Amino acid sequence: MIAHLSTRLAGTRFAVAALLALAAAGAAYPAAAQTGAPPAVIAIPQVSPGALLLAKQIVQVKKVDDVFKPIVAGVVQKTRDLFLQTNFMYQKDIDEVAFNVGKQFAPRETELVDASASFYASHFTEQELRDLLAFYQSPLGQKALNEEPKVLDQAMIYAGGWADSLSQEVIQAMRIELKKRGHDM
Repeated sequence: MIAHLSTRLAGTRFAVAALLALAAAGAAYPAAAQTGAPPAVIAIPQVSPGALLLAKQIVQVKKVDDVFKPIVAGVVQKTRDLFLQTNFMYQKDIDEVAFNVGKQFAPRETELVDASASFYASHFTEQELRDLLAFYQSPLGQKALNEEPKVLDQAMIYAGGWADSLSQEVIQAMRIELKKRGHDM
């Protein structure tokens, strides 16, 4: 799953994916939805119209919308599954309603893209945004956008193997220390 996620992420899209995971995880907690408690939300920063326009172009070039597309469908699917847990005899109706509600809410992904642009614009000056946009539109920038997912994929695969190896070393070190205390594990 990590490798699949990293193939979809380039540059700062990796951080955006973390946000995506948190948002999707929030959908898994129906208690908050039942109590009407609003989820924690980061305020969207106020930025100049010029900076926002440049930032929107950057997130478009970086295809940030591809990262957010699955969120609405995922929330609808989790909600559908929640309803089915206690109302399985209405599966046909629940499936149809979920399909229609999914189409109804699909356009809401633009809210996430727009918020991402605002976050971008709040971290860079307008000149920096112009420079970033020019870079991403350049041949090297296009190559970076195309190659970074492959680099992240390789890094995540390596990190997974590295962590597994480290885990074995930690297990061995703990066994040695516990054996010194009379615990043979």
